[in-house]
Amino acid sequence: MLINFRSIRLWNRYCLLVVGMLGLGSPVAAADGVASDELVRALRDGGYNIYFRHAQTEWSQSDRIEKRGDWSSCDPDRVRQLSAAGRDTARAVGEAIRALDIPVGRVLASPYCRAVDTARLMELGPVETTTAVMNMRAAEYVGGRDTVIRTARELLSTPPPARTNTVIAAHGNVARAATPVYPGEAEGVVFRPEGNGEFSFIGRLTPAQWTELAAAMSDD
Repeated sequence: MLINFRSIRLWNRYCLLVVGMLGLGSPVAAADGVASDELVRALRDGGYNIYFRHAQTEWSQSDRIEKRGDWSSCDPDRVRQLSAAGRDTARAVGEAIRALDIPVGRVLASPYCRAVDTARLMELGPVETTTAVMNMRAAEYVGGRDTVIRTARELLSTPPPARTNTVIAAHGNVARAATPVYPGEAEGVVFRPEGNGEFSFIGRLTPAQWTELAAAMSDD
């Protein structure tokens, strides 16, 4: 659906976009939106933003954000970090994306250590940090909740460099506030940028789906 919160009127446009843009046949390993294999084939041509919620974390840890910049700490006594499983998941997802020959032009991440680590461990390119997708719990430091919603939507509506995709590693609460999708940990949500603050939800892939598709499509 086209994201400017006119979703009721634009739901049909989303359905037509999916069918018309990708020429879908019968879905295979259906994702929420476009069939998974068709989604991968579309990504190979570039033109999409792939939003990842950071990988699994140590929930016994907690964030202690007391001043601007605390979020960048990789000290587990100050900020929640990726777990060993989360690190393995991030590596596996990145390996799958590379195996699927999906071109990535830019890799962006929230400045939180767990988001930056997720992006780096994917090994898809140099990681740039941006407060455009700042964790909502620290939104007060970057202009407030409405500002983060606006900047996140602007980022998702921005086309990537030609024939590439942009990867964004950030937080579930940002996606929930700025889009109609609440991703699981390390889940990738694909949006097509439309410009002017608008974008279309195309599909989503869990970590397991990324790796399964890489294995299946390598046999094509």
